[in-house]
Amino acid sequence: MNFVEELRWRGMLQDIMPGTEELLNKEQVAGYIGFDPTGDSLHVGHLTQIMTLIHFQHAGHKPIALVGGATGMIGDPSFKSAERNLLDEATLKHNVASLKNQLVKFLEFGEGDTDAKMVNNYDWFKDFSFLEFIRDVGKLITVNYMMAKDSVKKRLEGENGLSFTEFSYQLIQGYDFYYLWKNHGCKVQMGGSDQWGNIVTGSEIVRRQEQGTVFGLTTQLIKKSDGQKFGKTESGAVWLDAKKTSPYKYYQFWLNATDDDAKNWIKIFTLKPKEEIDAIIAEHDQAPHMRLVQKALAKDITIRTHSEQDYETAVKTSEFLFGNGTLDFLSNLAHEAVLEVFDGVPQFEIAKDKLAGGINILDLLAVDSQVFPSKGEARKMLQGGGVSLNREKLNDIEMTVNTDQLINNKYLIVQRGKKNYYLITVQ
Repeated sequence: MNFVEELRWRGMLQDIMPGTEELLNKEQVAGYIGFDPTGDSLHVGHLTQIMTLIHFQHAGHKPIALVGGATGMIGDPSFKSAERNLLDEATLKHNVASLKNQLVKFLEFGEGDTDAKMVNNYDWFKDFSFLEFIRDVGKLITVNYMMAKDSVKKRLEGENGLSFTEFSYQLIQGYDFYYLWKNHGCKVQMGGSDQWGNIVTGSEIVRRQEQGTVFGLTTQLIKKSDGQKFGKTESGAVWLDAKKTSPYKYYQFWLNATDDDAKNWIKIFTLKPKEEIDAIIAEHDQAPHMRLVQKALAKDITIRTHSEQDYETAVKTSEFLFGNGTLDFLSNLAHEAVLEVFDGVPQFEIAKDKLAGGINILDLLAVDSQVFPSKGEARKMLQGGGVSLNREKLNDIEMTVNTDQLINNKYLIVQRGKKNYYLITVQ
C-alpha cells in the first residue's frame, strides 16, 4: 500500500494536488510539514501531522520536520479569530529545542536516504532583510491572490481584522517551501486542511521564481463525533509533555473516547494494519462494555508518546482508582507523580512527629483531616465497613494509626465508600 492509499483508508486525506500520488509512486521524495513553536510542547492536535510524517517515512520517503523559529515569531492567521501573542527570541529558542526532543520519539532521524531531517526556518530568515524579502519574494504574489484565500477573507470580515504581520505569513511560509525545494530537494508539502492556502502559495512561488513544480496534500481536521474540537478537555489541551499532561491523564484521554471516536482514532493515531484494526473493532462490538478499541488505542499511543513503563503505571493507576488494583505501583513514583495520580482528590497534611506518637483513627479522619465532618459520622461509617486505609477495610474505632502504616514513608490513602479517595501527606 502506498503512502496516499495509507492516508485514504485511515480517513486522513483531505486535499491533494494533481500529480502528487503519481510522483510519490514513481520516486523517493523529500516532503515536509511545519510545526510552529508557539509553546514548549506539542499537543495531541499535532499528532495527525506527526503520524503523516511517520507514514511518509514508512513508505520509503524522506520526512522533513520544519520547526518554525521565524514563522513562530508571527503566528499563522489561518482560521484564527485573533492575532497570537508574539514571542521573544529566547522563548522561541527554548520552544524549538523542546519540540525537537518530542519529534525524535516518533521519527527516525539521521543521515540516511529515508531518515528524517529537522530544519528551522529561522536559519534562513535571520539574515534576510525586509527590503530583500519584499523585493525578491513579495513581487511574486499579488495582493489579489493573497486576499482570495479563505483564511484571509474570514479574518478581514471578522471583528479583529488582520495585521500586515499576519498577512505576510503566507509569503513567508511559501518561501519556506521554495527554500526547501531549492536547497533540500523537497518536492512535497503536507499539513492540516487549514494549510491548503499556504501550500498552494508556496507552489506558486516555486513556479514563478524558477518555473519549478512542487506538490502538496492536506489531512482532514479531526473532530469528535459530537462536533467538539479534538484534543481539548475541561482542563485544557492534552500535551505530549509529561510535565504538562501526566501519562496517566494522557492515557485516560484516549481511554475515555466514545466508541465512534475510538474506531476512527485507532486508524489515525496508531500504526496498526487494517486487518488488525478490523479484528479489534469486530471483537469490541461483541462486548462494547469491555472498551477493547479504547484500550488498544490508549496503549499504543501512550507507549509511543511516553514509554511502556508509563503505560503500565497509568493502567495500574486506573485499576486502583476505578477497580481493585493494589497500591504497589506508588512505590515507583516520585512525589510529583503521586500528586498527579491524586489530582482532584481532597488532600491533607499531618506532621510526621505527631503521627509517630500515634493518632486514633477517628481523630485522624475528623480532626487532623476533614475526611468526615465529625467523629460521629466517621464512627458510623467505619463501623458499617465503609472506610478503608491503604486499601484495607477498617472497623475498629479504637485503632491507632502511626508511621508504620505510611506508604513510601509519606502517604496515607483513605477511601470513603467505593469511589471517594483522600490523600494524607505526612511532612
